[in-house]
Amino acid sequence: MEENPFVVSGRIRPEYFCDRKAESERMIKLLTNGNNVVLKSDRRMGKTGLIQYCFDQPVLHDNYYTFFVDILHTTCLQELVHELGRTVYEQAVPQGKKMVQNFVKALRSIAGKMGFDATTGLPTFSVDLGDIERPEYTLEEIFGYLQQADKPCIVAIDEFQQVAKYPENNIEALLRGHIQRIDNCRFVFAGSERHMLEQMFDSRKHPFYKSADNMNLGAIDRDVYVDFMCLKFQEKGRTLDAEVAKDVYNMFEGHTYYVQKTMNEAFASTSKGGRCTEKTMETAINDILAGNDYYYRELLSRMTIKQKMLLYAIAEDGLSIQITSADFIKRHKLPSASSVQSAIKRLLSDDYVIEEARRYRVNDRFFGLWIRRMLA
Repeated sequence: MEENPFVVSGRIRPEYFCDRKAESERMIKLLTNGNNVVLKSDRRMGKTGLIQYCFDQPVLHDNYYTFFVDILHTTCLQELVHELGRTVYEQAVPQGKKMVQNFVKALRSIAGKMGFDATTGLPTFSVDLGDIERPEYTLEEIFGYLQQADKPCIVAIDEFQQVAKYPENNIEALLRGHIQRIDNCRFVFAGSERHMLEQMFDSRKHPFYKSADNMNLGAIDRDVYVDFMCLKFQEKGRTLDAEVAKDVYNMFEGHTYYVQKTMNEAFASTSKGGRCTEKTMETAINDILAGNDYYYRELLSRMTIKQKMLLYAIAEDGLSIQITSADFIKRHKLPSASSVQSAIKRLLSDDYVIEEARRYRVNDRFFGLWIRRMLA
């Protein structure tokens, strides 16, 4: 079966990675010159792909141990330590028996909780959350292991702003203390909640103040992305008109995931030797929305009527400002400013809506499009 060049999950091979030349060169330059990096972007804009692309480049791949840890799902220090330990262990295994033995030796607080592979005889990271009884101590051991590695290390922590939401006190100070003391490791702190990352790294009140260089990941240049889309169709014996590709880019304002997902679906619907037309693209989008129809209806069923009304209003506008103003409330027939204030708090906390510089949009752009079509 022919490979789809528009990858939407998993690791992206270099030939399917679009542009980001300037961003990747800057990140590699910063890391190899001893700097930490804080990488900000909207969710699903391509942070993970960029980091993994950089990790695959020879200058990093050949000279560093690299680790990628996603902590979006974590809610406390114990979960963070478990995820970090698991990731470091999985990187140690391909490096050979000595690396694994060093890992087990370093993590004395949980070494007895590990199982053993019957084939290789090597320890396995079969550690449950409950086995990490003293997360602060285990965290110190993990950093100690990285410090003693025979090559420098780079650790990328995705959705790093989660640590600010943990119930424990002084987690930022705890992490900053370890990171400050280790000289064999550089860090990429990636996240999609810009205002939280800005507070963490740009406010004097926070331990991570000015501890990393800022990088902002925006949309890929339209002409570059359009050329990439057309080229990938051409390489696979298909045709995509530039104007059709531009329409897709414009529809999602260049947001990487939604462009990639649409192109993935459209490519799958275009036979070899065929042409991807506007009709093909419209069918692709319809199929994506239809595939999510039950899920989106389920999301709406969890909301109050006031939350739904506000969500519909924001989806209809595409990008909403001054949502408590008399004009916005009257135009969308909302109950009151107080009801809007109450509803937006819940929509934001549940990630249905995102806010930046007091501008609001539906977080999932397909969901926003589905709502607009439902209301039409």
